[in-house]
Amino acid sequence: MRKIFCLLVAGIFVLSTFVLPSRAEQRSADEIVRLSWKASQDSDTKSLAALVNEILQGYQAQAKSQASQLQGFPSRDRYSDYKIMSDVATVLFVQSEALMHQGKNDEAIRGFKNVIAQYPWAQNFDPSRGSYWSIAEKAQDSINIMEGKAPVTPQIAKMAPKTRPVLKFRGTQDVIDWAKYGRFLNTGTESYHYQITDEEGLEAAVGEGIYPNISSIYKDPGYGQALKSGRLKGSRWDFVNTTDLQAAFYKWFSTQEAWGVRMFYIGETFEKAGMLMEAVKAYDSLIVNFPSTMAWTYWQTPWYPGQAAVAKIKYIIRLHPELNLEFKDSNIRILHADDPHNFRAFTTPGTLRKLSMIEVMKKKLKILGKMPLGRAVFYSGQGQVRFVKYAGGQWRLLVDNRPFFIKGMAYMPTKVGQSPDEGTMVDWMKEDDDHDGRIDAPYQAWMDTRGDNKYHSDEPVVGDFQLMKEMGVNTLRIYYQTYMKDDKALLEKMYKEYGLKVAMSNFLGKYAIGSGATWSEGTDYENPAHRKAMMAYVREMVMEFKDEPYILMWILGNENNYGVASNADKKPDAYYKFVNDVAKMIKSIDPNHPVAVCNGDTLYLDKFGHDAPDVDAFGANVYRGNYGFGSFWDEVKELAGKPAFITEYGCPSYGGVVMNYQEGQQAQADYHKGNWLDILYNSAGYEDGAGNSVGGMAFEWLDEWWKDYSPALHDTKADAVGPFPGGYYFEEWFGILGQGNGTHSPYLREPRKVFYTYKELWNS
Repeated sequence: MRKIFCLLVAGIFVLSTFVLPSRAEQRSADEIVRLSWKASQDSDTKSLAALVNEILQGYQAQAKSQASQLQGFPSRDRYSDYKIMSDVATVLFVQSEALMHQGKNDEAIRGFKNVIAQYPWAQNFDPSRGSYWSIAEKAQDSINIMEGKAPVTPQIAKMAPKTRPVLKFRGTQDVIDWAKYGRFLNTGTESYHYQITDEEGLEAAVGEGIYPNISSIYKDPGYGQALKSGRLKGSRWDFVNTTDLQAAFYKWFSTQEAWGVRMFYIGETFEKAGMLMEAVKAYDSLIVNFPSTMAWTYWQTPWYPGQAAVAKIKYIIRLHPELNLEFKDSNIRILHADDPHNFRAFTTPGTLRKLSMIEVMKKKLKILGKMPLGRAVFYSGQGQVRFVKYAGGQWRLLVDNRPFFIKGMAYMPTKVGQSPDEGTMVDWMKEDDDHDGRIDAPYQAWMDTRGDNKYHSDEPVVGDFQLMKEMGVNTLRIYYQTYMKDDKALLEKMYKEYGLKVAMSNFLGKYAIGSGATWSEGTDYENPAHRKAMMAYVREMVMEFKDEPYILMWILGNENNYGVASNADKKPDAYYKFVNDVAKMIKSIDPNHPVAVCNGDTLYLDKFGHDAPDVDAFGANVYRGNYGFGSFWDEVKELAGKPAFITEYGCPSYGGVVMNYQEGQQAQADYHKGNWLDILYNSAGYEDGAGNSVGGMAFEWLDEWWKDYSPALHDTKADAVGPFPGGYYFEEWFGILGQGNGTHSPYLREPRKVFYTYKELWNS
């Protein structure tokens, strides 16, 4: 999710020479779509016109039939039922877009309007972004641009009024003493069970809306009023991000869903309402009563709300020490988590309790991070940068034998209006927009502290490198490209003057980069030719940069295990074994820097642990929510036995209709803080963490306006569903800094609250 790099259209749709089929043949709609993109890229208007004619003759009737059945976008699981409609709409869209790029605006506008009128619910799936986009919406954006109607300032949604759950009975206890009302059986095993012995007493203790109190809510007059007024109509999933928190509370309690799922979303509802003790009680009830619940994510992958509830309680306690709570020894261990039919859950519910005043005072006096580590028992190498493991099983990253904790940043500053999809993106390490001999983003960026999109004399031009240094960044994650040998002087100056190191990354065949494969073919990790090409590409990178003082480590891949123009998702063993071969090759020529992988979350972590023993660390792009990364650290500890770090994490500052812009900024700051504290408290020296965290890399430094296909617009349209405050990715709003209204790009930097959050966290 969230990619630091997206292929050009040219890279995505590289195909064989265009050949028209004979009348006896009928090409698939998929194939016509791919050839249409290719013809558009090549400005081959004749072939594109022939393809439009071909798809209309072969598939238009079916497309119109599918379109007539819809009154809205089909759900994700029914996308394939309407794919012909979307394929026809896509080809017509491509033709209109090609006309627009040729300056034939009148013809292009007619074409776009035709697509909107005939196929308003057509969608296209972009595998490089991992999300669907509305063809009609993008067609309208293009019309707006040609007609001069495109907005030049962000469109901020108006927040709907919020309601707050009003509980008729809040319970007799803030923190439940579960042992008083029942027995914990088979703790630590997959046969764990909590047996209630005093149901009446427990119901009174937990209060309304918390299991096992399953009757009081129906006696609540507020529930009857909400039901009668129609506030509870719709799917339960419609209530995940609603501002009507009272209705969400009633809906989730009364819906036909597993109790473990209900308790999680009731807890989240309380949390959003600021009712933190009720939220903790709901999450605690889930852990005690339903720890082995399995549910499904939007992407149809298994999800375990019990593990998320453990992380949620830790998150709330970290951010709100005034609650004076302690939560210890809770662990829900899932084996075979990727297999929904054969997973096994081992539960230790742990202990949640209220601290006494004396304990609170002792806790305030205690210095965190001073837990003894013991002697060093293993080093990943003998070079300048290496990992060390201590007798207590904890890990650290050492640079010149001094502890180094990664405070990283994904950095690809893109000028508003540029897009890799249109082949207009300029290498930021060379971009000199004003031709004054200085590189723009690194040295000429300035903070718009007033937020008025104007430069003032008290807003000094300092550049991104200086701003990152002030914020506390010590590492940039950068992807290797062959042209980067010309940028070495810039990186060396960056390191000498600002102390920023580089985690040099290589796509290792993701998006077919470096393997010699076409996009449609995809990288095959068992193909000798592809393997040889990737080995050569990585070797070139290492030989070019291995002696540079700013190199921190090498990172292989970018969530390749999710697939997308590679078969790592279908042949994970072949992929991870190849990763291991590459790591051994790197170490043979550079013993001074460790090698890590960039995974997509923990999918196939067990295979990585088995197949890649020579990789020094496990990195992953992880987006799970504001509470951090849940069981991630423990899973890596158990299945890989290596140090770990997060290669991407973050949150948009825009929250859609559920919050205004200021609230969106605060939600983004809170999300990053919760994620960072999880990274920190799982590092060496902290009592309750896994001890294997060596840092993280936030995504990302600056908003990229091209992510939703209209690089001159700062899109506020919802794309893929995600675990964020607004419920969607809103990919153009992930920046720690914004670009204002875009008129002063690439120089203006709009500081968001999260910038100051990190400035405090990373400099303390």
